[in-house]
Amino acid sequence: MKKIIIVALHLGFGGIEKAIASFSNLFCNEYDIEIISTYKLLDKPAFDINKKVKIKYLINDKPNKKELIDSIKKLNIKKMFLESLKSFKVLYLKRKLMIDEIKKLNSDIIISTRPLHNFWVGKYGSEKSLKIAWEHAHHNNKKNYIKFLVRSCKNMNYLVIVSKSLQKFYKQYLGTKCIYIGLSLDYFPNEESNLKNKEIISVGRLSKEKGFIDLIDVFEIVNKKHNDWKLNIVGDGLEREKIHEKIHDLGLESKIIMHGFKKREELNEIYKNSSIYTMTSYKESFGLVLIEAMSFGIPCVVFDSAKGPLEIIDKSTGFIIKNRNKEKMADKIIELIENKNLRKKLGNNSRNKSRLYDKENIKKEWQKLLIKK
Repeated sequence: MKKIIIVALHLGFGGIEKAIASFSNLFCNEYDIEIISTYKLLDKPAFDINKKVKIKYLINDKPNKKELIDSIKKLNIKKMFLESLKSFKVLYLKRKLMIDEIKKLNSDIIISTRPLHNFWVGKYGSEKSLKIAWEHAHHNNKKNYIKFLVRSCKNMNYLVIVSKSLQKFYKQYLGTKCIYIGLSLDYFPNEESNLKNKEIISVGRLSKEKGFIDLIDVFEIVNKKHNDWKLNIVGDGLEREKIHEKIHDLGLESKIIMHGFKKREELNEIYKNSSIYTMTSYKESFGLVLIEAMSFGIPCVVFDSAKGPLEIIDKSTGFIIKNRNKEKMADKIIELIENKNLRKKLGNNSRNKSRLYDKENIKKEWQKLLIKK
């Protein structure tokens, strides 16, 4: 049985981590799979991973970015000194331990999931291994990031991109080395939403780039006209307290429910009871949560600032709002609220389109690449 090593930063909450779990579960019966993770953020991975998959953590300590920032804000000199020392130590170990591990790897295939890891795998990984860089981020026209990613792939055999538009973009630098393989649905529901419940849903990490603060503003407009509807936010992250404060300041505690992170079964129930999906991200390379919502027959409303979802959503499945116009997004949500037939039409199209991302279809694309070794 051939071996695949996946090099990861952590196995906490996030799109990359979800993709790692999905890939591992998809191929664990055909390959010997091991995940090498720099950090152990949680007692167990945030997303379920088959027991056949081996997991090795290099650092049991967590990055202390939040603690360091808090000490600086509070001007706690002693705390700043201690947290700075810890930060330097963690960063040193992050590099040293991963490079040492990569040098020892004896694997048919190595998949790197971060640009920094691409450099290390390309330089220190065995020449006998098939080296695949797996990119999940959108460059958002940041020239430094584009150069960094392209340089990181110099000694990699392939760069797998999760977006067709990004593949076209990076092909100008990397040619045939750049391959498109989309993300897949782990699960296609037998039941779909009846779109009757007065529930809106948005799922994602509670971080600045996901734009949840703007979503609260959008929902405030919706609430003024339809105060019997609720917004469900599913996810966790550094902005949780800030988002909660915003909800409190607007007096929307009874209308907006922050669920935190939910396992698949619980999340599916929330999807099934929802009638509209919203995404206010500033950047997304793909948008797996959109596919998940669509598989339940839910129409979607998104900002066009996140480029990945533009490959998924069109006028047959939802609405794309230009220039992060909050009033326009609220108007389209209200239109869906007031037009049940439109909800059903877009929802039905969404469910049909989501079938394109069935895991067996995506698996075939990966198999074409993996057999090159």
